Amino acid sequence: MRILITGGAGFIGSNLVEHLLQNPQVTKVRVLDNLATGSLKNIESFQGDPKFEFLEGDIRSYETCQQACTDIDLISHQAALGSVPRSINDPLTSNDVNITGTLNVFTAAKEAGIKRVVYAASSSTYGDHPGLPKQEDRIGNPLSPYAVTKLVNELYAKVYASLYGMELIGLRYFNIFGPRQNPQGPYAAVVPLFVKAVLSNEPPLINGSGEHSRDFTYVANAVQANELALFTQNKDAVNQVYNIACGEQTSLNELFEMIKNVAGSDLAPQYGPERKGDVKHSLADITKAGNLLGYKPGFTIREGLKPTFDWYRKQHHFSYS
Repeated sequence: MRILITGGAGFIGSNLVEHLLQNPQVTKVRVLDNLATGSLKNIESFQGDPKFEFLEGDIRSYETCQQACTDIDLISHQAALGSVPRSINDPLTSNDVNITGTLNVFTAAKEAGIKRVVYAASSSTYGDHPGLPKQEDRIGNPLSPYAVTKLVNELYAKVYASLYGMELIGLRYFNIFGPRQNPQGPYAAVVPLFVKAVLSNEPPLINGSGEHSRDFTYVANAVQANELALFTQNKDAVNQVYNIACGEQTSLNELFEMIKNVAGSDLAPQYGPERKGDVKHSLADITKAGNLLGYKPGFTIREGLKPTFDWYRKQHHFSYS
């Protein structure tokens, strides 16, 4: 199997690349990344692997997507511009990358005769739907431009499946964390921000009361889901979207306490105003992914935080001390 991973120099993408390079079924892993939010550092350890190929390019270019799809059997489409706040500040770029870029990938795949594309969807698609735990067939109205883009990806996937006979599988990620997630910049995710704060002994800022809750999911669980979706032989499993999470609800206050425990820190956080466009609570029902894909998260949040913290501690002296 020859696999294209868009966004393969990013956080989730590079973890997936590492895993697939070890899979004997896989003969080639080609990464397409424009390095806007991904990093060469994430993929430098793969450069000597004869199965690995890197193509620097942007999914916003259809020609680039066509080039990336040459001699490829399967696609894992991870490239996206994440972050709700970023999409609120710059909706045009989020739309360009996440909607136009995804449409380019889907269309290039269709033209190249690539039947199956697994794509990164998002729990933000649940929007203002109040029900917990979140179930795939019950969504509300999107609360941010980012959420709109991720919903549109799902709509295009449905249409491409029915019109062109493609197999598209969407993975709705719930707050993925782990090694290689960037702690820098204004749009960094909460786990790397909290870890960075503890390592630097500088109080983190928690938006709101800290009682917002999320289903934090260690990256190895997301990698497992991608592999299952890429290789599933279950006909009922294709042309579906799945929650990819742990099925555990953790507040930001609880998360910070867990990280402090791992680090042996007594740092106290600071509290600020709530963020616009934020969903208050998030918790996934992962039954569907379990039943159709055989997904079974291998790591709880606590089990994932230790290797994550250890990874950042090793990086700390080099990148942001």
